[in-house]
Amino acid sequence: MDIVNIIILALLVNNVVLAQFLGICPFLGVSQRISTSIGMGAAVVFVMTIANLVTYLLFNFVLASLQIQFMQTITFILVIASLVQIVEIILKKVSPPLYQALGIYLPLITTNCAVLGTAILAITKNYNLVHSLVYAVSTGLGFTLALILMAGLREQLELTGVPKSMKGFPITLITAGMLSLAFMGFAGLVK
Repeated sequence: MDIVNIIILALLVNNVVLAQFLGICPFLGVSQRISTSIGMGAAVVFVMTIANLVTYLLFNFVLASLQIQFMQTITFILVIASLVQIVEIILKKVSPPLYQALGIYLPLITTNCAVLGTAILAITKNYNLVHSLVYAVSTGLGFTLALILMAGLREQLELTGVPKSMKGFPITLITAGMLSLAFMGFAGLVK
């Protein structure tokens, strides 16, 4: 499969949040401000890329060679949890405001099904190492794109006259559904 096809598929056509519905918790929780969304997206791209690299190597050189592929899920979860802890330590030292802004959502990357799903999907699709890394980066960027779009829409909704009964979570779910429908327009763009 061509690298450009992988990028377009992961970024737009099969967007991890809006088409595959993975990573909905941080999508709805962190997407209140664009600045927070950018930070969360960057952290997810980093963790997703490193996690795919490590899980690819572990699966192909350890689990497959020992004939214990059934251990993939638990192994991947442990790798992702370790990587998130490393990112948390680095962010605490390098960017305390971003660390504070992300708050509880940074540890939630550990349980972000988008990160685990991307690692498992790359193995399932039989991508080689380069394709797997391109897929991870593109999927992370697609996650970030969805977060930023949703944050922009939510910031705009704060300035408009939303009926009282629709404020908060109801309008957020409706907006997310409409954004998902908009991304369905990319279906058929790449085979």
